[in-house]
Amino acid sequence: MTILTLLLYVSLTAFLLYLLQLNLRTRHSKRLPPGPTPWPILGNLPHLGTIPHHSLAALAAKYGPLMHLRFGFVDVVVASSASVAAQFLKTHDANFASRPPNSGAKHLAYDYHDLVFAPYGPRWRMLRKICSVHLFSAKALDDFRHVRQEEVAILTRALASAGNSTVKLGQLLNVCTTNALARVMLGRRVFGDGSGGGDPKADEFKDMVVEMMVLAGEFNIGDFIPGLDWLDLQGITKKMKKIHTQFDSFLTTIVEEHKTSNKGARAGGHGDLLSTLIALQDDADEEGGKLSDIEIKALLLNLFVAGTDTSSSTVEWAIAELIRHPQLLKQAQDEIDKVVGRDRLVTESDLGQLTLLQAIVKETFRLHPSTPLSLPRIASEGCEVDGYYIPQGSTLLVNVWAIARDPKMWTDPLEFRPTRFLPGGEKADADVKGNDFEVIPFGAGRRICVGINLGLRMVQLLVATLVQNFDWELANGLQPEKLNMNEAFGLTLQRAEPLMIRPKPRLAPHVYGSG
Repeated sequence: MTILTLLLYVSLTAFLLYLLQLNLRTRHSKRLPPGPTPWPILGNLPHLGTIPHHSLAALAAKYGPLMHLRFGFVDVVVASSASVAAQFLKTHDANFASRPPNSGAKHLAYDYHDLVFAPYGPRWRMLRKICSVHLFSAKALDDFRHVRQEEVAILTRALASAGNSTVKLGQLLNVCTTNALARVMLGRRVFGDGSGGGDPKADEFKDMVVEMMVLAGEFNIGDFIPGLDWLDLQGITKKMKKIHTQFDSFLTTIVEEHKTSNKGARAGGHGDLLSTLIALQDDADEEGGKLSDIEIKALLLNLFVAGTDTSSSTVEWAIAELIRHPQLLKQAQDEIDKVVGRDRLVTESDLGQLTLLQAIVKETFRLHPSTPLSLPRIASEGCEVDGYYIPQGSTLLVNVWAIARDPKMWTDPLEFRPTRFLPGGEKADADVKGNDFEVIPFGAGRRICVGINLGLRMVQLLVATLVQNFDWELANGLQPEKLNMNEAFGLTLQRAEPLMIRPKPRLAPHVYGSG
């Protein structure tokens, strides 16, 4: 195909698509939610900017908490208030229980064979049931409590032995959360402890996870203008295929090693998840059928990606906020000293007594939600929300970040103020488990994050441990008020700059144990 022929083809395609778009604009006779005027062909995609949850929040301030946009030829509705989100995720939850077609699900998540992007139905229910029973049930979480505590203790020793060295906290946290999850999923750790200059494999793994999250969070033009998908104008599809190949190789090796092993891997006497999944391949679920190797790898991919970086990035944000609020850090240390003492490490069983610590974690989830824009959902049928018509096939985005900063719901919403969640505070009774729509970092409704209870336990334990065991200094003599708190957009909320700090042990050496 010559360049001239290609240009003619693209021009003709664009013209036809433009005519189609004009037709679509007049398609809805019913009243749509307000929103900015779309551009020809691209629709409102140019309005998204480099950090979409910020741009959409700014648009909501002008057009209201329920907006209608067009991304290419796709109707998109954005919920930016707790009351509107509740209508979508509670009142109309069943209608918005599936995901729209997207390149991330196709090229990253084994073509919708995973739990996160699978269509709502028997296969999805089967995968969710497996996770709920074998990994995230109260019994499973209690059975593997020792694994989390052992991995956090290893992290603590690594930090205590850092001396005057500067550490990249996020990377060490990622090693800890990945190893804790891997021991439950695979029966073994996958990385070293991050001490002695770090583990290159761990750095590579975190980079892979972050890149996958960034790519999954991109708005790919081909998803919204199908006629341009083959051109891959942003190069996103190419990058997705490359990172998927890397992850697939990693997961295939793990699965094959497990299958050829004479003994199922064990973690503290309990069968690991992968051994259970392989065993379940012989059993057919009455609704979902049999588990395939692809579904097993897709499920492992979900757990590794969604269960590691989300927790570690949240803890990194929490410590950054406490460094900027030294009085609050001191109060949290005093609370832990009073409940736990200074002669042992804090454990999960202590967390229920640490009221301020729990409030700090809630406030971190509010101000820095790990998923600032909810994973998209699709309207199976047309419906009415807030007096407006929502067309069938519309993509729903919930701006979790904007909702948690809504000045109509929160006093001084931009301030890090955990006291709002303490007894007597304005949100003392609010939780983060999907029941209170003004703070829904894990989502809500049928497709709420299946790992919410594990995520809460891990984040609380890590924050409590870091608060109990260390004072913190910023690298290069940087003053706390100068700490960069900017965000980098991806599917998860990363810091624009990693937190570089020097840990200063505050307890007796024997508490940290031997290396």
